[in-house]
Amino acid sequence: MSSPAAVLFDMDGTLVDTEVLWWETAAEVASGLGHRLGDADAPEVVGRAVQDTAAHLVRVAGTGHAGRVADELAGSFFRRVEEGAPLRPGARRLLAELERAGVPFALVSASPRAVVDSVVGGALADVRFAFTLSADDTVRTKPHPDPYQEAADRLGVPTGACVAVEDSPDGSASAQAAGCAVLVVPSLLPVPPAAGRYFARSLEDVDLEVLRGCAAGNAPDGGSHGSRTE
Repeated sequence: MSSPAAVLFDMDGTLVDTEVLWWETAAEVASGLGHRLGDADAPEVVGRAVQDTAAHLVRVAGTGHAGRVADELAGSFFRRVEEGAPLRPGARRLLAELERAGVPFALVSASPRAVVDSVVGGALADVRFAFTLSADDTVRTKPHPDPYQEAADRLGVPTGACVAVEDSPDGSASAQAAGCAVLVVPSLLPVPPAAGRYFARSLEDVDLEVLRGCAAGNAPDGGSHGSRTE
């Protein structure tokens, strides 16, 4: 089996610059509940599923209905994404390199299906993912291991032979819990170091050789500075 057997990409904040849009959405909805979103809220917003963020906002605001707040979050985020979600630097080149090399790759997102389809039909319209997974496609989404386990199962490869590319603490935890090596390209939140995690400043620093190094446990200096704990 080639190394890596597959590359599993997070979407928001990793391939497309949508984490800022999600934060703006959450801030707007929080304001409507009488809560001003701040740094203390970030772990419950960045990289989290809609339902998780909705539950947090209702809890800290002390008002609102989680189901209705979730619907408002999803609808507002979708409208922002529909207006345009630019690719992160280096994303298009890296995806094209994997396609040329014949390395399977899939999209594993904690966003709702409508948002995933909007991005895949827009900024990522020319990308040939093996498939896409949304928060609606598994019983539990990130930070649980279910999405990455499901992705590996669909591809017919062990999670230990996959490299997940993530930007958030919850996404990284999800991929690691499933058994994937993780290449972290942080966006809004710092991701703590851990064994099996490699770090790159940008996707512009990542190529197939770097991903092979992550899968083998010896990522080269070019993308992750050879470190699991940077």
